[in-house]
Amino acid sequence: MIKPVSSKSIQDIIAPQKIEVDFNHIKIDDRYFRTLFVSGYPRFVYPGWLDPIINFDHSLDISFFTYPVAGKTVLDDLRRKITEMEAELSTDLQRGKVLNPATQAKLEDAHDLQDQLVKGAERFFQFSFYITIPASNLEELNNITAQVESTLGSLLVVAKKTTLRMEDGFLTSLPLGEDRLSITRNMDTTSLSTTFPFSSAELSSDSGVLYGINEDNDSLVIFDRFSLENYNSTVFATSGSGKSYSVKLEALRSLMLGTEVFIIDPEQEYKKLAEAVGGEFISFSFNSQAKINPFDLSNIIDPEENQLGLKILSLHSLFGVIMGTLNPSEQAVLDRALIATYKAKGITPDPATQTKTPPLMEDLYKTLIGMEDAVSRSLADRVEKFVKGSFAGIFDQHTNISLRNPFTVFSVRDLEESLRPIAMFVVLDFIWTRIKENLKKRILIVDEAWHMMRYPDTAQFLFSIAKRSRKYYLGLTTITQDVEDFLSLDIGKAIVTNSALKLLMKQSPTAIDKVGEVFKLSQGEKQLLLSADVGEGIFFAGPNHVAIRVVASDEEHKLVTTNPAEIQQTPVSNSNPGPILRVEEAQ
Repeated sequence: MIKPVSSKSIQDIIAPQKIEVDFNHIKIDDRYFRTLFVSGYPRFVYPGWLDPIINFDHSLDISFFTYPVAGKTVLDDLRRKITEMEAELSTDLQRGKVLNPATQAKLEDAHDLQDQLVKGAERFFQFSFYITIPASNLEELNNITAQVESTLGSLLVVAKKTTLRMEDGFLTSLPLGEDRLSITRNMDTTSLSTTFPFSSAELSSDSGVLYGINEDNDSLVIFDRFSLENYNSTVFATSGSGKSYSVKLEALRSLMLGTEVFIIDPEQEYKKLAEAVGGEFISFSFNSQAKINPFDLSNIIDPEENQLGLKILSLHSLFGVIMGTLNPSEQAVLDRALIATYKAKGITPDPATQTKTPPLMEDLYKTLIGMEDAVSRSLADRVEKFVKGSFAGIFDQHTNISLRNPFTVFSVRDLEESLRPIAMFVVLDFIWTRIKENLKKRILIVDEAWHMMRYPDTAQFLFSIAKRSRKYYLGLTTITQDVEDFLSLDIGKAIVTNSALKLLMKQSPTAIDKVGEVFKLSQGEKQLLLSADVGEGIFFAGPNHVAIRVVASDEEHKLVTTNPAEIQQTPVSNSNPGPILRVEEAQ
């Protein structure tokens, strides 16, 4: 049976179901739109002055229209205008009035423009600037409109609603090339060039490390994380998308520039890199010689900080992971036991006593046993396996390692899954205690940070380091592939907020909406992350972001790749990787 051909046109098929035009907005199906036109501009502008609007945290439709104007017409109008302003100033001078400073400034600008036009150094244009704001409801539309007007106001730009002409405003912002409003402003070539809307696509500085290649214009993305308001970084991506690859490159290149690097490595991915650069690789397991005492105090006496009090707070978090959730009575007993354990070693809130040999977990266990009540006995039972039981020998001995090597990797791969969050917490606390002893430019990398986000106490400790790291010249880098779980927690979002540097790589369809909400991504940016190839993503540095492709030299690639086939073919080298000779795309 032959079906009849539909008589509907393409316009009928793609047209919306309904359009409602109000005096200050337009509604198309279930979406609201409002168009603004720019009526006032600042006297002085600079390249990239529109960045706050181009990088605005909401999708905006922005339209520019530029109309060349004949030079003779402009010069005739300009000459007449100069004559009028000179006559006004002359009249005020004869009458003894104070000269209008605004007129004087305009006259000065007009003379300069006249000289440039006569010499042919400038041309003249008429310029239109429109912004259409989409929203899902009227309340959101009003809020976003107020934010846009406030942002423009901070730039001394005056924007007004296209009242009673919303339909013309909406059509003007569509990619049809039609200016139905024709609200223009005169501009010369120099002024017009500063409105070029893609200045934020450049993200490079004179110093820092190479993060990759700008996908938009093939420029180098070179940035110094220590030049931002804080030095923290977050990396979110699915497994196999190149997140560890990019972080290893940053660590290697930062080391070359004199930055110390500490890494918490759950999967032993950084061992080859550590050996190649002469770093120290420390593995934690039952048979490992490396030990860390969770009860260690800093060797530096700081009168502004109660080292013992901070350590006891840290130990509360640690034992919250070891023992599980504690009720108020148990927390109170644990607190008394910790204070008594340190006091038995002669350590009190007095800073002069805090350089003595700290206690061990076995000392806490004995203190709890000696308190002789049901609550303390219950706590002692939960600690016993770390002192006498199956987990003995890992966290109950004095520290025998140091942080003298500028590139140190702590591996917890050989520990059981249940012990990894505890070990990562202990290592993180050990590093945090040591870096406070002297100020140096340092990076602390926590790979697979979702291990620590599984427990409120460890997540809170990680967040506290993210907040305080700037004071100690430390940049914290958190890496995770469980993006949705990480961002579903308020602390996870807070860590992102306290990270000025961010790298988003390939995302899963289930997590893209949450990522888009937290990072204020446009629909096009979401699609980019869904279809990104290995080593591709979006790089955020402060308020700016660009699409990036991570690159490495041949020698770097051999050191940082995690591809099993390539690792099998590449022998481990203990020599220095040598100079970077050639840049190629990350595999």
